[in-house]
Amino acid sequence: MAASGTAAPRRLVQYVVVRSDLVHTLAWPLGAVITQACHAATAAIHLNYNDPDTQEYLAELDSMHKVVLQALDQASLSILSETLTENGLAHKLWIEQPENIPTCLALKPYPKETVHPLLHKFKLFK
Repeated sequence: MAASGTAAPRRLVQYVVVRSDLVHTLAWPLGAVITQACHAATAAIHLNYNDPDTQEYLAELDSMHKVVLQALDQASLSILSETLTENGLAHKLWIEQPENIPTCLALKPYPKETVHPLLHKFKLFK
């Protein structure tokens, strides 16, 4: 039990938001959609590699925490990307090539309380 007045350790989370319509409406294979999420997560880490939160997240290799959420469609994913940009939150919008289709986005690792207010309306991916 933590001593009174001792802050709980910071929980860094990498959020990944995937278009659910790729599976449920457009009939993409689940493996292809998972691959999109992996691409976005890797790219977000790479682009923010020297960020202190990213370094702290990577230092805890065996206890990384990711949350995968679903966006209903391309429009909701694009709006989220714009909102994140407007709020100065680093992320990578993954655009599958050569089709030029936005499929998902991943944020760099952030303290949960920093990004949760912008993501609370998105449900867990299923």
